[in-house]
Amino acid sequence: MSAIAERAAAEARRWIGTPYRHQASTPGAGADCLGLLRGVWRELYGTEPEDIPPYTPDWSEPQGEETLWAAAQRHLIAKPLSDEAVGDVILFRLREAGVAKHVGIQGATGAQASFIHAYHGHGVVESPLSSPWARRIVARFEFPERT
Repeated sequence: MSAIAERAAAEARRWIGTPYRHQASTPGAGADCLGLLRGVWRELYGTEPEDIPPYTPDWSEPQGEETLWAAAQRHLIAKPLSDEAVGDVILFRLREAGVAKHVGIQGATGAQASFIHAYHGHGVVESPLSSPWARRIVARFEFPERT
């Protein structure tokens, strides 16, 4: 595991217990899934990856646009779905016909695979990467060594 990936997973775990707050990105105060990723990014690189416009809970689903996926491709390094590693950013499609609109950070691999994410009604948690979650993964990325 790279040093940046190790730092990403450790930083994501520091957010565990943060309540779910739509569009928020402050450890201990509130975060949604993108807010968690933004906060980890800020800790790793010192600034936001880009300005984030306001967004609704349904993201770009009504338009059918892969907004989150496109942003991930601009700032992260795509990798094969099967090449899982701690610290990876994983993108989920919550509905088969929907856009990818949930994101988490891989916490562990193998038999005890997990991911850290901000989940409505639960806040920032580390969840088992069980079959219902794993089958919804549509993309996997790693953090760049430098920006």
